[in-house]
Amino acid sequence: MISLIIPSYNNLEHLKNAYNSVRKHYTDKVELILIDDGSDDGTFEWLQSLKDPNSIIWREEKRIGHTILYDRGINKATNDIVGILHADMYIAPNYVENLLKHLEPGKVVCATRVEPPLHPEGKEKIVKDFGMDFDSLKMDNFYLFAEEEMIRMKDKTTKGMFAPWVIYKSDFEAIGGHDHGFAPFPYEDSDIFQRWILNGYELIQSRDALTYHLTCRGHRWNKEIGKNDDEFKQFEKNARKYYLQKWGSWVKNDEWGHPIISPVYNKTLILNNCNDELKSILEPWGNGGDNVIVKIDGNSFTQQDFRYLEQLPDIIKEQGEIGEFTLGNLKITINNLESHEKDLIICKS
Repeated sequence: MISLIIPSYNNLEHLKNAYNSVRKHYTDKVELILIDDGSDDGTFEWLQSLKDPNSIIWREEKRIGHTILYDRGINKATNDIVGILHADMYIAPNYVENLLKHLEPGKVVCATRVEPPLHPEGKEKIVKDFGMDFDSLKMDNFYLFAEEEMIRMKDKTTKGMFAPWVIYKSDFEAIGGHDHGFAPFPYEDSDIFQRWILNGYELIQSRDALTYHLTCRGHRWNKEIGKNDDEFKQFEKNARKYYLQKWGSWVKNDEWGHPIISPVYNKTLILNNCNDELKSILEPWGNGGDNVIVKIDGNSFTQQDFRYLEQLPDIIKEQGEIGEFTLGNLKITINNLESHEKDLIICKS
């Protein structure tokens, strides 16, 4: 019926709960692809002990991240429909049915996250506390809430996208899967959501398919709650730079979590009188092309100029003409107004 992929790195207790939440509701209808991402906490030994006939398991010798492992898992999936879960996501009853009733070729359907009050509220999720970590979960209370919410929101959808999602395997493969330049993570999700849209897919959020999400416990945090993972900070820095160089502007979503895609122009930044810190901030905003050239003098560069730089693709789309102009302290030359975001749809990584 469906294959769900769950990679995990040193999050055995989370993974146990995620696995149990799926098997509580589904035995033979859901194939689970469980991947140990080079853990040293006994994850693979536990996976081997399951002897689950409807699971595929393996272990990577060293951590490579879920950006790559989602794709490897989807490649091994034996069903036509595939989906992903984080290791800190726990599904409610009727989760699969409430996703698949909206799924067709050319569509991607995501669930609605219920999350503890760790991050700001948003229309694309429900903030409600059913536990802050694997050892404080109130799953019976979550299931009761989910039953009521499924009645209240029966068959309702909005336009948004976030993990966890489901898609036809052929649709996922048609655009080349995730961009492994983001490996191990993050921002691979924002990238693929935009590429789905550019390829004509419809993004749908099912409001009665529910999952409880512990918000980053699954891969960004050490076992000690609240202790930030320095390794993740470096992953995030690298992925942010890659995203900016690829898309030319930062992630944008509407109030429902639906991506807003700005045009992508080949753009070069010429930096003068910029110290190393300012260079490290500004350089990712250029990709080396010469359709648009932006000259920046660090002696006069202001926060307002940075805001102009952030908004530049949309400003060019709305007001740009071939030639030279000044925006704040930015000196801009436009040689070609052709944008190339559709060239980014297919990933060959």
